[in-house]
Amino acid sequence: MLTHPIHSRLRTSVVHTGARAFGVHRAPGGEDTIMSNSVNRLVGGIFGVVYLLVGIVGFFITSGVDFAGTEGKLLIVFEVNPLHNIIHLLIGALLVAGAASSVRAAKSANTAVGAVYLLVGVVGLFLVNSSANIIALNGADNVLHLGSAILLLAVGLGADKTVAPARA
Repeated sequence: MLTHPIHSRLRTSVVHTGARAFGVHRAPGGEDTIMSNSVNRLVGGIFGVVYLLVGIVGFFITSGVDFAGTEGKLLIVFEVNPLHNIIHLLIGALLVAGAASSVRAAKSANTAVGAVYLLVGVVGLFLVNSSANIIALNGADNVLHLGSAILLLAVGLGADKTVAPARA
């Protein structure tokens, strides 16, 4: 075992250099800024990127579709229209911003988006095939929104219980 102070210092330096190569940086307050140090940051970041990508790809397939039409075009099995794409972009941006900011922000973003998706998932069940369906929801969308809601709420409310208090 290496116990000399220089060995300890060298080992620490190598670990920190290797960690920086993988995107781990120590913030001034001591909190790692990589999303994997928190379930909320990791889940929020992944969901955020996915929703951003879905929003972007959605615009490629919804040309010629009414902005807030009750019928859209299929993105795999999910029906989207341009308004639905914009909502995906906003949700994705919120989740990524929360994940990139702090554990507290990620928890808040995951919980808020989860609550909204729970509402959209339940209300969406009654909107399919109605004139009020301005984001072109279909059954697959409702299942996805309810699934996203359950996961985001579970993580937002259940994970990372020991978040450091906010600094003044």
